[in-house]
Amino acid sequence: MAFCIPIHFNPFSFILYPTESIMKKLTKNTLKEAFELMATAKSMTEVYEENFKVVSKYVHATSRGHEAIQLATAMQLKACDYAYPYYRDDSILLGIGMQPYDLMLQLMAKRDDPFSGGRTYYSHPSLRDADKPKIPHQSSATGMQAIPATGAAMGMQYKELLKIDDGDQALTVCSLGDASVTEGEVAEAFQMAALKQLPILYLIQDNEWDISANAKETRAQNAYEYIKGFHGIKAKSIDGTDFQKSWETVEEAIEYIRKERKPFLLHAEVPLLNHHTSGVRMEWYRDDLDEAKERDPFPKMIALMKKNGFSDKDLQEIEKKARKKVEKDYEKALKAEDPRPEDLYTHDYAPTPIVEEAGSRKPEAGEEVVMVDCALHAVEELMKNNKECMLYGQDVGGRLGGVFREAATLAQKFGDERVFNTPIQEAFIVGSTVGMAAVGLKPIVEVQFADYIFPGINQLFTELSRAHYLTNGKYTADMILRVPIGAYGSGGPYHSSSVETIINNIKGIKVVYPSNGADLKGLIKAAYHDPNPVVIFEHKGLYWSKVPGTLAAKTIEPAEDYILPLGKARVVQSSNESEAEHGKCITVITYGMGVHWALNASKDFGDRVEIVDLRTLNPLDEETIYASVRKNNRCLVLTEDCIQNSFARNLAGMIQEECFTSLDAPVMSMGSESLPAIPLNSVLEQTMIPNADKVKSKFEELMKF
Repeated sequence: MAFCIPIHFNPFSFILYPTESIMKKLTKNTLKEAFELMATAKSMTEVYEENFKVVSKYVHATSRGHEAIQLATAMQLKACDYAYPYYRDDSILLGIGMQPYDLMLQLMAKRDDPFSGGRTYYSHPSLRDADKPKIPHQSSATGMQAIPATGAAMGMQYKELLKIDDGDQALTVCSLGDASVTEGEVAEAFQMAALKQLPILYLIQDNEWDISANAKETRAQNAYEYIKGFHGIKAKSIDGTDFQKSWETVEEAIEYIRKERKPFLLHAEVPLLNHHTSGVRMEWYRDDLDEAKERDPFPKMIALMKKNGFSDKDLQEIEKKARKKVEKDYEKALKAEDPRPEDLYTHDYAPTPIVEEAGSRKPEAGEEVVMVDCALHAVEELMKNNKECMLYGQDVGGRLGGVFREAATLAQKFGDERVFNTPIQEAFIVGSTVGMAAVGLKPIVEVQFADYIFPGINQLFTELSRAHYLTNGKYTADMILRVPIGAYGSGGPYHSSSVETIINNIKGIKVVYPSNGADLKGLIKAAYHDPNPVVIFEHKGLYWSKVPGTLAAKTIEPAEDYILPLGKARVVQSSNESEAEHGKCITVITYGMGVHWALNASKDFGDRVEIVDLRTLNPLDEETIYASVRKNNRCLVLTEDCIQNSFARNLAGMIQEECFTSLDAPVMSMGSESLPAIPLNSVLEQTMIPNADKVKSKFEELMKF
């Protein structure tokens, strides 16, 4: 069994060395290192202020006032741990072994910034060094890291339960400002940590300020008081300016988490001694600066050092050395190369290994099955062959197996550890996958209806979609989000929405929307092996082909080895070449239920209608689209989504631009009426959404040109 060795980094000696005593007691040597780091953090703040006109080109914040608790935490972490700091945590970064120069490269958005390559703010780290705690993508949305961090802890627990971890007793640290704890998503994280008893330390740094809003204006209680409502999370509140007390309490918390594998919240009271950020200066709104200075951790650290035998001369020499190093690193960072224009285009997506269709789509003696069974069997086969694969979401557990039976029997076959229910917490369902992926897992999660995806969009946009790009390729949000979608059986305004336009506008994720079972199974397999986040829309009305005219959604079930690359459209129905040459044909570009409307509408047009099933909305198979349009010279883009400002209209505009000289008619688009919601009444529902007859009328209109 492998154990992770504590690694302590001295930035002045540049020597890595293990220390057995670090988890036992606060030694004189450790005190010296802590003071060196605190002096470094203080010098960095001072140098930034002295060169404010230069460094304020990009927004930054510093840890001034927070250094003691941050260093006490960082210096006790292991290389196998995961850390989720916030934007004021540059002392944490120094404490795990980063150099001032490293941080300054990000401060100035330089090309060699080790975190993001100049793409994101100061102290928004991402790190995957072998000798340091791992730091996945950190967003600027304050408090949002709580869910991915808790997801990482949940992933650690999962790996321990399935015995696929290294036995290193790793933990996750999530650092938050107290003001951010008022975010609802933080509550979702606390809820899951308490419910699942996860190995995570929530470090809450309380300086009693939001930006210009103070504690009295923004909270009913502090984080220590708040956490008492989440039973099962041990908590302590301390003076975070006292390094010795901070060290001892962090040591206690870490030992508890490593041994008991349970959550702990540490509430540290600290002063804010510098600006909120470089863009919001403290003198604009602060009336407590004198009081805050009286709580400065640096003089307290000096007193502690003297108590432990360090002389004034010793301390002055350390401060002088720290200042000199910071100044030298600053001058070096100023001269560092800026990003090149071509750097903009790297790491938008991680390359996928699945680029060709493979396996048997129609195996001999294969049986025709409904679409939902193809999905169920795809997930079952993936779970059978990959311990890293699990499924969770609302009502997918063994008791029900999904409200559409899309997970039926999976919990019974693979256990409650791998297939489990979550609370009604869409943000957590979505965002936890970032942490799960960071620790090496492949989660498949489900939001019960497309209408309920909106609480999860913040995590989808802020965390998942940007993970690869803003970490400069170090991390991916490797997950699948399954979303039942579409109007079916009078689901009404809360169970019928089409949301693909909204989701497709989030860059950095892939979007799949199949029309039949064979495609769905092959695409789920491809999505699993794709290192990027993939959203799969599964139309409820196609699951069992109960809607008239949707029998084509039933297919021969592909073999287990079948896989269908994302971004490959399929010509479901071809037009006659001769008819096309004489200008008598049209191309329909569609997906999901639209494929079946088009198939039924085309029956009276012979072979004059060519239907292209996109299957994947992002990446988009532009080659197949444009080839079909240039062949047939007329085009209808068909969707179930409300047509105004839709993905379909955007695609119609793309086709108009690319195929203008080949067109005999304007590119038309058709979708649902642009109204706020789909009504419950079946007459109103059918009036709002397309159907085969409406599509047929559109064909006739287009053929007149």
